[in-house]
Amino acid sequence: MTAKNKSTGTFRKFMIALVVILFIALVGCLIFYYLRYFGPNVSDKQEYLYIHTGEGYDQVYKTIRDEGIVKDTTTFNWAAHNMKYTQKVKPGRYKLKPGMSNRKFINMLLSGNQEPVTLSFHNLRLKEQFAGFVGKKLEPDSASIIHLLDSADFVKQFGFNTDNVYTVFMPDSYDIYWNTTPEKLFKRMYEHYQNFWTTERKQKAAAINLTPIEVSILASIVDGEALHDDEMPTIAGLYLNRLKRGQKLESDPTVIFAIHDFNIRRVLNKDKSFNSPYNTYLHTGLPPGPVQMPSVNAINAVLNYKHSDYIYMCAKEDFSGYHNFATNLADHLVNARKFQHALDERNIKR
Repeated sequence: MTAKNKSTGTFRKFMIALVVILFIALVGCLIFYYLRYFGPNVSDKQEYLYIHTGEGYDQVYKTIRDEGIVKDTTTFNWAAHNMKYTQKVKPGRYKLKPGMSNRKFINMLLSGNQEPVTLSFHNLRLKEQFAGFVGKKLEPDSASIIHLLDSADFVKQFGFNTDNVYTVFMPDSYDIYWNTTPEKLFKRMYEHYQNFWTTERKQKAAAINLTPIEVSILASIVDGEALHDDEMPTIAGLYLNRLKRGQKLESDPTVIFAIHDFNIRRVLNKDKSFNSPYNTYLHTGLPPGPVQMPSVNAINAVLNYKHSDYIYMCAKEDFSGYHNFATNLADHLVNARKFQHALDERNIKR
């Protein structure tokens, strides 16, 4: 073999070796980037990542690290910087899927593609209870929600005052983003309220000389009285009869609300003299606001009340949850004595 051929063979071997080395380096580089961007990294230790309003990347990274949300925090941190997530943090509640890659995970955070919270509520008697319920489900705490509902200037914009604003909350299921502000939450509830009060419902309210707010207040009383929905239209009709005649409603749920003792099973005469604008034994007409969150069934019962001459009602002595109705005081007193006797027999004093 000549020196020239030998040199050519050596060069060829060198080139082949160089190509192999470059290929291996390229494959290694691809694997390096694949693992950092496309390889599975999100763990199964947490179902959601919560990013609070105002948090920066350092706080988010600390949460991800401390809660074990990713298996390899180094590759996540590297990807976050390269994808420029560090300057684009968005608050929210993000659904985590085990095995998500850094790229998919960070893209979700960059886009703010969070999963909403489903708020389902009914029978929340007080706005404080509603605020507490929401405060456990969403980022705003109960104090911020109560502060908003107690803001006369804010609720006035929507046609409410601080006494009757609770009527805006309609029992239902709502999909709400976790980091929704109290103001946006209220506007969402108000939008639903407006959709509920169709032209037909408003016309029915006007036909009984009540505004939508007054219908809801009366419905809250009907809800407080009725254990069974099928009796609601009769109870609503009775109260409407009293309103038309200018008689006091004399409703026990309004007294219980005024006293704020919701364990009372027997309203006493001393309770009926409790000084409060909500006590309908003392004051004629509707109270200033609802005595509980009215159900849709109760609102519809008021709007579609049962016509009757009933003026009085008393719980049945069989404790079935139904009522005895009367058109005159004499019959009502008979019904009342039956129920009082049944209470005494069961030793129910309060």
